[in-house]
Amino acid sequence: MIDFKALAEKYDTPLYIYDFEHIANRYEELKKAFSGKKSLICYAVKANSNLSVISHLAALGSGADCVSIGEVKRALAAGVPKYKIIFSGVGKRDEEIEEALKEDILLLNLESEAEMDRVEQIAKRLQKEARISIRVNPNIDPKTHPYISTGLHENKFGVDIETAKRIYIRAKNSPNLDPVGIHFHIGSQLTELEPIKEAASIVADLVRSLKAIKIDIRFFDVGGGVGIVYDDEKTIDPADYAKAIFSTLHGLDVTVVCEPGRFMVGNGGYFVTRVLYEKVNEGKRFIIVDGGMNDLLRPSLYNAYHKVEVVGREGEESEADLVGPVCESGDFFAKNRLLPPTEPGDLVVVHSAGAYGFVMASNYNTRPRPAEVAVEGDKERCIRVRESFDDLVRLEKMCL
Repeated sequence: MIDFKALAEKYDTPLYIYDFEHIANRYEELKKAFSGKKSLICYAVKANSNLSVISHLAALGSGADCVSIGEVKRALAAGVPKYKIIFSGVGKRDEEIEEALKEDILLLNLESEAEMDRVEQIAKRLQKEARISIRVNPNIDPKTHPYISTGLHENKFGVDIETAKRIYIRAKNSPNLDPVGIHFHIGSQLTELEPIKEAASIVADLVRSLKAIKIDIRFFDVGGGVGIVYDDEKTIDPADYAKAIFSTLHGLDVTVVCEPGRFMVGNGGYFVTRVLYEKVNEGKRFIIVDGGMNDLLRPSLYNAYHKVEVVGREGEESEADLVGPVCESGDFFAKNRLLPPTEPGDLVVVHSAGAYGFVMASNYNTRPRPAEVAVEGDKERCIRVRESFDDLVRLEKMCL
């Protein structure tokens, strides 16, 4: 049981807290689901890129799915073996590609033929053979929020099946490219299994056609996106997830790669903020706290639901908006939520904040970002100190 009051007293608010036992349990749950088969779990670093979080998962055996060279560097610094690191992302700069090739990571996941041209040229200049996979867009509706849907033709990600075939043939004939993998990812916060299975089946058929022309695909990357419970979602059982994927791969000798992010860390994180005061505008109740949209953006960006708990408070609940101090109407954590009466200094815990929380935080309104704390059993440690004003202005220069 996490002692939110003690941690808030010690580290102040707003504050992120991560349950490392929960994260480990989620990794082991997924690892067990894929046991007995050739598989590699690569944690999606973008979900929560704190070095201690990555290191915690690396110690359990996880690889890393990265979408910038910065994330690649984080993974390496946190102890992820280079042969377990994948570099994805739509817009890689030449210097990022070059650095990734020099680091000799597992592979680069490419999103277009134009990107492959750049990788080929850079690999040729470095006199290297670049291991690559191609992100295929199976045009499957993931049944999720449009902002986190990635597998439709209208999305910016990947290439269609026919384009993928042409690219793979080109890559096979290049002395500087080694097409070892194939990749798809249809979206995030997926709560239905059928779209995943359908996408896997489409891409598996493509692999069979590629193997028929001697293109040896060895890594079958199914992406991530398995959803978690924020409110009352019915989620996908990891065992059913693995079974559905493997059911599409009959006759194929491939290593299945999956890239969980939210699934690992989402429900293991909490955002703690302190009540400043309440106000009422013509019958509309607001609870104003010291955390803002710059600290946790998901409610404002996606209108996302997060469970909200007022620590130690009971009483007759009434509707209220839980809002922060940022000078924007979109600065809220919950709207029209039934909450008990609060007093200044009360703690409010926003649940399911371990994924896409701190990583999307900003310094808008010149607000320092919160501290991050890891809890494991009865032990806790600060894994990122709270920013100061001096941190915010350190890189700025005044022109006089």
